[in-house]
Order: sequence, then C-alpha cells, then structure tokens
Amino acid sequence: MTAGIVVTASIVVERAGPLIGALVVTLPVTVWPAFVFLSLDHDAAFLAQTALSGLAINAVTAVFMLVYLLLAQKRGLLLSLCAAITCWVVLALSIRSIAWTVVSAGLLNLVAYGACIRLGNRFREAQVPRLGRQWYELPLRTLLVCALMGAVLVLSTWAGPVATGILAVFPISTSCTMLILHPRIGGRATAAVIANGLWGLFGIGWGLFALYVTIEPLGTGVGLALTLAVPICWNLSVWAARRRGLLAMRRRSTPAADQSAVAK
Repeated sequence: MTAGIVVTASIVVERAGPLIGALVVTLPVTVWPAFVFLSLDHDAAFLAQTALSGLAINAVTAVFMLVYLLLAQKRGLLLSLCAAITCWVVLALSIRSIAWTVVSAGLLNLVAYGACIRLGNRFREAQVPRLGRQWYELPLRTLLVCALMGAVLVLSTWAGPVATGILAVFPISTSCTMLILHPRIGGRATAAVIANGLWGLFGIGWGLFALYVTIEPLGTGVGLALTLAVPICWNLSVWAARRRGLLAMRRRSTPAADQSAVAK
C-alpha cells in the first residue's frame, strides 16, 4: 500500500503539480498500516501510548521537512537528505526522554507546524519539468519504498511502545519522495512538494491525537478508523481551501466579462 501510493504520488507530482502530489504522499500510508499491524499483537493501552509517542515525534518531522526544503534549493540530494535525517534523529532522541501528555504533544505540533509552514510558504510553487521515464524506474521506486517500510516494521517488533511510536511515524513516504523526485525533477521542484506536504503531515498529527483519545474508551476499531479518516478529511479540506483561494485570486485579476469563464 505504501509503495503503491508513494510511487503514484511521484507520478502525480510530474503531471498535476506539487500541491496535489504532496497531499497524496502525506496520506497516512505508513502510519495507519503500522498501527493496524500493531493492533493484531497488542492491546488498546499499548496502542494509546504508541500514538502519544508518535504524536510528539510527528512535530519533529516538520523540522525534518523544513531542513530539507531549505537545503534543496541549492544543494544536492545526499547533503539535503542526510542533514534532514540527522536532524530528525537528534530531535527524536531528545523528545523521547520527555514525559509527554496529549495536550503538550498537541501543542508541540501546533507550534512546530505553524512555524515551519510559515517559513516554507515561499517555496511552495515551482515548475515541475516533464521528463521521459525508463522502464525500470517504477519497479525500482516500489522496491525502495518496500525495503524502507519493511525495515521499520521489523525493528518495531523488538521495541516498546515509545520506541515503536517513533518508528511508526518515521517519515518514510517523505524520504522516499525526496529520493525519487530530487534526481528526476531537481531540488527546487522537490522542495515545493515537501513545502506543500507540511500541511498534510499536520493532519497526520490530528489522526494520532484522535487515536489516543478514542482507542481505549471506544475501542480499537473506532480508533483505527479515525486515524485514517481524519488525515484524509484534512487533506481534502486543504485542497479545497487552496483551490478556492486560487479561484478568488484569478477572479480579482480577471476582467468582469471573463469571470464567468474562469468560474466554469
């Protein structure tokens, strides 16, 4: 599932632009399957603690994305991605040592994403070049995503709820998007996808919040359903709001006689 969506998103970016591609790739395609698998072996209390840990670490992913998109403007893939991952690991280990509550972890997400979205807004737009595709590219992309996702799931087998929460929200989809797109369409265009993706990752935080507060009183089924539904609804809302804003901007810059055509 993860590989399919990440590979599809990489194609969507090339055809539909950074915003739609970012909203596709930031769907909970790694977080949700990870929690579904965990629910087969662990009780609701374990999943709740894992969600709480993941919620706190989700704030770190905002910084990870910001570091990459700033460096990718002028630097290559290796430096940009390695610096972002190093930053993520250092901050994740620091946050792990703090006893978080759902309120403090939620506030951390609000502050982190609010600041990173503001700083990354000016990088959201970029021209995505249309390039030919070799026959081996899609199988290679799929293999890469599967390998990373499999490694995280295997490591989580030996980890407790806190460490599992960290692994469950490791930005696999985002990292794979960087690995796939940066060599293909360039750093600035890939950074535009990541800048738009900050909005989507914020929605995953709301999904983890919903999982934590509902899984014990309402059951695993309801909690897992909300973990999937909340980010999807959030991404659709972001797309609709951005589309309305774009239409309003076009109306203001279009003569009155042409406004009906723009609306259509």
